[in-house]
Amino acid sequence: MKADALEPAATVEMSLREQTRLRRALRGELVLRADPAYEYARQVWNGLVDKRPAAIAYCACAQDVVAALAAARESGLSISVRSGGHNVAGKSVCEGGLVIDLSRMKNRLVEDSRLFASAEAGLTLAEFDRATQACGLATTMGVNGDTGIAGLTLGGGFGKLGRRFGLACDNLLSAQVVTADGRVLHASADENPDLFWGLRGGGGNFGIVTRFDYRLHAIGTTVLAGSVVFPEARAREALKFYDAFARNAPDELSLDAALFTSAGERLFSISVFHSGVPTQAAKDIAPLFAYAQGKSVSAHVEPTPYLAVQSAGDAVFPRGRRYSWKAQFMRELTADMIDAFLDAYRKAPGDNALLVLQQVGGAISRVPVAATAYAGRDAEFDCFPIAIWDDPAADGENLAWVRDVWTAVRPFSTGAVYVNNLGDEGPERVKAAYGSNYRRLVELKDKYDPSNLFSLNQNIAPTMADRPE
Repeated sequence: MKADALEPAATVEMSLREQTRLRRALRGELVLRADPAYEYARQVWNGLVDKRPAAIAYCACAQDVVAALAAARESGLSISVRSGGHNVAGKSVCEGGLVIDLSRMKNRLVEDSRLFASAEAGLTLAEFDRATQACGLATTMGVNGDTGIAGLTLGGGFGKLGRRFGLACDNLLSAQVVTADGRVLHASADENPDLFWGLRGGGGNFGIVTRFDYRLHAIGTTVLAGSVVFPEARAREALKFYDAFARNAPDELSLDAALFTSAGERLFSISVFHSGVPTQAAKDIAPLFAYAQGKSVSAHVEPTPYLAVQSAGDAVFPRGRRYSWKAQFMRELTADMIDAFLDAYRKAPGDNALLVLQQVGGAISRVPVAATAYAGRDAEFDCFPIAIWDDPAADGENLAWVRDVWTAVRPFSTGAVYVNNLGDEGPERVKAAYGSNYRRLVELKDKYDPSNLFSLNQNIAPTMADRPE
């Protein structure tokens, strides 16, 4: 099954008059099916996604977004919104509709004296990080350099600084938003505060954010980073150690873990990231090195440029390969969960497959659930299998493995999920992502997008959409 199989194909087309009007209104570029640039323009990061929109509007400014929305309403086209295009389900490109693409909107401003950054929605994490690191500053920003800041922040925004400084959305100070009716609004704690609440975790359900303003933190340009790797025979014991060590770690220390395969050998890795004072960092990771003595196949942690850490995963997840994952939150790793985890990885369909534990907690958990739309504050780990492959003939076995792993681990989860890690999993899983915040999000949707114009996402349906005709 393709990643877009649950999305019905649209049959509406833009008339020549509508195309001409939109071309003239845009400072940016309109790409249509007949254009030479179309085949590349319709592609997203996940090669499993194969959708053919009617048109792609590359926007250069907020007014271009207003014009594109007006054109979509006039023509009756569905819309999707793309910045980085890194969503695993391919939600940023639509079948038969209009893609409103922000990827060319890349203006940025860093004010080191104010610990402040303003960034347009087309920036990738790598571009944002390079700008802030020029001043030795950073804020929580994902783990893959080609991810867009927009989708990451609107869904919450995990990253290695999250345990110390909170999610990307926790560091959002304000945003410029184009709403469904074409207004350009400013959202902050003081201006349109209800919208600002919903933007911090509620995804693209309430408008198209064209600019983000962030709080920055002084971390310097070097952190302590590396990994400790164990053979599969030691994985069960190492996972038990990891659970206890990670759940008691200081905020400056972030410890992700994964089962992976190298040269045909299954291994378990604990990745280390410490953004604090070097002398304290050495003390904080000492118990891990003491445990690994005589058990690990490698243990290497050293001062590393923060930018190098942020781009370290890029080679593992290049654009155009086929990807699938299915995630869920954990509070702890019980003995039965670890057994299920290990057994599931032994059935992996290929050597590129990963079984990941991404650590959260810390400062993330100390923000009240009702303070932002993001609701998964009580999780300690995000657990998910990642299938990576190239041959379309292998789609079935890879997708089945991801589903089987999720099912095997499901009994040990909190039942909740990180919305940015959702695939095409239906409305109940969207509700699970928002928990007690879901009803308030529906009320916000009723106010800002009652017709559900912004529906090709992890959708929060407005009240009218739930009523029988």
